Amino acid sequence: MNRPAAILWDWDNTLVDGWAAIQAGLNAAFRAFDLPEWDRTTVLHRVRKSLPESFPPMFGAEWERARDIFYATVRSCHLEVLSPMPGAAAAIAAAGALAPQAVVSNKQGALLRAEAAHLGWDARFGALVGAGDASADKPAAAPLLLALDRLGVPPSAQVWYVGDTVLDMQAARAAGCRAVLLGDASHDGGMAAATPDIAFSDGHALEAHLLSLAKR
Repeated sequence: MNRPAAILWDWDNTLVDGWAAIQAGLNAAFRAFDLPEWDRTTVLHRVRKSLPESFPPMFGAEWERARDIFYATVRSCHLEVLSPMPGAAAAIAAAGALAPQAVVSNKQGALLRAEAAHLGWDARFGALVGAGDASADKPAAAPLLLALDRLGVPPSAQVWYVGDTVLDMQAARAAGCRAVLLGDASHDGGMAAATPDIAFSDGHALEAHLLSLAKR
């Protein structure tokens, strides 16, 4: 396998575990609407699309009120509960020695950039593209293409998009990039549903592969 021309990363459950804040925000909105709350497993299985896409079907005409409750709750706690995924920091470091990097997430752009800065990772990425930053959110190609434009790298099969869900693999293919799965997608239908071009069990395995590419 050739060195990647660029590496784009998903954020939640790929590089970081910030699910406690997302769960808290969702459940605050659910309580306000007298809806059943979700446990962590349910959140992991159901949260995929950006909020502007997912909230109207969930909350109907008052979805913007639910949005405001969600974001107020998340902003109050997301930095305190944020933690890197296993091997993520090492994988980012290894990737940085090979190619320019960016993040493309369905998390609101302002929250994404605040989290990257909190971890001291923001300088490693040439772009941090979140929900609402492009003309459409994942699984559309638009946010990946925006990130690549900011990196000055054309889309191609030599660009990797690393994520943990079926939606991430769909976004990679929509943008003409290599679909790289981190983990086994057991929370999203498994390998058969994700159909990645290549998969790594975790950040440590990905780091080892990137280091091997650097030696070639």
